[in-house]
This record gives sequence, C-alpha cells and structure tokens, in this order.
Amino acid sequence: MRDSRRQTARGSNIQASLDQPAEFSVRETAQGPRLSLSGDWTALHLGAADERLRAALRGVATDKLSVDMRRTRRLDTAGAFAILRALGAGFEPAKIQSRPETQRILDLVRAADAAKPPPPPPKRSFHELTVRVGKGVVEMAKEGVETMVFLGHLLVVLARAAANPRRIRLPALVSLMERAGFDAIPIVATTSFFIGAVVGLLGANMLKTFGAEVFAVELIGIGVTREFNIIITAVLLAGRSASSFAAEIGSMKMQQEIDAMRVLGVDPFEALVFPRFAAMLVTIPLLTFVATVAGLFGGLVISWSTLGISPTFFLQRIVDNVGLTHFWIALSKAPVMAAVIAGIGCRQGLEVGGDVESLGRRVTAAVVHAIFAIIMIDAVFALIYMEAGV
Repeated sequence: MRDSRRQTARGSNIQASLDQPAEFSVRETAQGPRLSLSGDWTALHLGAADERLRAALRGVATDKLSVDMRRTRRLDTAGAFAILRALGAGFEPAKIQSRPETQRILDLVRAADAAKPPPPPPKRSFHELTVRVGKGVVEMAKEGVETMVFLGHLLVVLARAAANPRRIRLPALVSLMERAGFDAIPIVATTSFFIGAVVGLLGANMLKTFGAEVFAVELIGIGVTREFNIIITAVLLAGRSASSFAAEIGSMKMQQEIDAMRVLGVDPFEALVFPRFAAMLVTIPLLTFVATVAGLFGGLVISWSTLGISPTFFLQRIVDNVGLTHFWIALSKAPVMAAVIAGIGCRQGLEVGGDVESLGRRVTAAVVHAIFAIIMIDAVFALIYMEAGV
C-alpha cells in the first residue's frame, strides 16, 4: 500500500517537473526590443500569460520587435493564437525564430485567422424556382426514357427465355421464389387477417344501425377478395422484396460484380433481373390466395363473435352472393403488380453509384416508387372494371 502511494507521489512529482507554465520576457537589445518565450504555451498551461503578454507589448513598436521561441517547450493552437493576437496582424512572420514544428503551428493558425468567413447564402428568387422546376422536368423525362430502355431490355430477355427455356437459371429462380415470396407468407397472412377483422368490425357497427348487419358478410367478402388481398400483398412485397432487390443488385454494382459479369459475356438482365421478375410473377398469385383466405377468416371470426353469424352461414353467403368473380378480378392485377415490384426494385439497384449514400437513396426510392405505382395501378384497374360493369 505504501509502495503504491510512493509510486503515485513520484509520478505526480515527475509530471509536475515536466509541466512548465507559459513565461515570457521583453528586453532591449542593440537591434531593438526582443521578446523571448519559454515554457508550455498550451491551453492547459496558458493561464493569464496571454493577457500579460498583450499588456507588455502595448507600448512596444512591433516593427522593430523580434521574437525568440526556441525555448518554447510545447505549443498548441490556443497558445499560437494568443501569441499572434498579442503581436498584431501587421507583425512580420520572418522576425520569429522558432523550431520547424513550432513554425508550422504558427503558420496554420495565422492562415486560419486570416481566412474570410463564408459569404451568406444568396436569397432565393423566382428565377431560381423556375430553374429548379425545369431541372425537375428534365430529370423526369430522363427517368422516363431510362425506364423505357429498361423495359425494352427486359422484354428482349423475356423473348429469349421463351424461345429457349434452357437459358432460365432454375436454381436462382427457385431460391428467389422462396426468399422473396414464400418467406413472406406469415406476414401476409397475419396482416390480411387483421385487415379482414377490421373490415368486419366496421361493417358490423355501421350496418347494425340499419338492422342490416347480415350484409357485413358481403362487405367482408367483396372487400377482401377484390381489393385488400392484392393490395396488402403487393404493398408488403414492395417494402420487403423491392428493397431487397435494389439492395442486392446495388451492392453488386458497388463492388463492380456487374461489370465483371459483362466482361465474362453474361447479361445482367438475364442473370439478375429475369429470375426476380419470374419469381414475383409466380409467387404473387399464391400470396394473394393466402391473403384472401386469411382475410376471410379474420372477417369470419369477427362476424361469429360480434354478430353471432355461424361459420357455415358466413361461408354459404360468401359462395352465394360474392362468388369467385371478385377473386379473379384481384388475380388479374397480380401480373402487373409483380412486374412493377420486380422492375422498380431491379432498376433502382442498377442505378446505384459507387457510394453507400447512393445505395440508401436508391433502396428508399425503390420502396416509395413501388408503393406509389401499386396504388395508382389499382385505381386504374378500378376505373376500367367500373366502366366494364364488372
């Protein structure tokens, strides 16, 4: 215990002997006044030395003053700034005698002190607004052209695969069907179950006022089999699979793997885009069926527990009054949704640059664009079927 205390005390004494406060002296010589600095001119040991230095140099002619900093032990930017501020802006750096490392710190602080502050940002004008709008329109036109190029290349690959099915990479296709499609069954089924339950609960509460709560079965059946099954499936896959496609292809683009594929004579569309497109095309109808069953089951549970409608009566009204027409209408949207999700995800991945920021921006754009396209396409289909009277 005593030995440890002695060692601690010895260490503190050594540290105290190593630390020296900032000191200076001004004396007259034959060449003029001379300022000599010594000690540690750092933020920790500066103390009031900078104020005393400015007071000592207040009546000294700086044009004849010379500075000797060769005895200065340690110097940081705080000490250098205090010395230069005391000498004044017009003092010539050539009159300072110092070591090379000390001179470098002085030059650095002098350059930083002489740097002008950045100009204030210019005020926004109406002309700048029009320029930004014009650039936005041009960027939208470029995006449209690049989308058409991507679609044309994809159609060529689809034609090649149809003409020669042996070009299809079945292992990659099956793996993507499992990862991008079938692994999403739990989340699709759970979400659709609660959507069907919510629709049934709202329909029961609203129709009970008119004594027509039995029609909640038709409301659940039509809503789930016609709209919510495909919408929920597509939106979940847009957030899950489109982002995955963009991240995977974008990571390969950053690591120059796609360039290596082109050098080896492999078409990236055939090796990367087509399997993802085909996987979405196969799995979305199956997931739509799962969402339909889960949504109807959710509505059945709510109808049974809230309205007292038995499962047999519920299913019988679904068969008699809803039928399969609405389900086939929902399935007709599935190929378009699959093309949108896979196409947007793969295209955004191919547009990734060489930095991580570009990857994050493209993954976000893939999800946002895919969800927007899904909602817009569903609205277009609704208008078409309404005009057709279906």
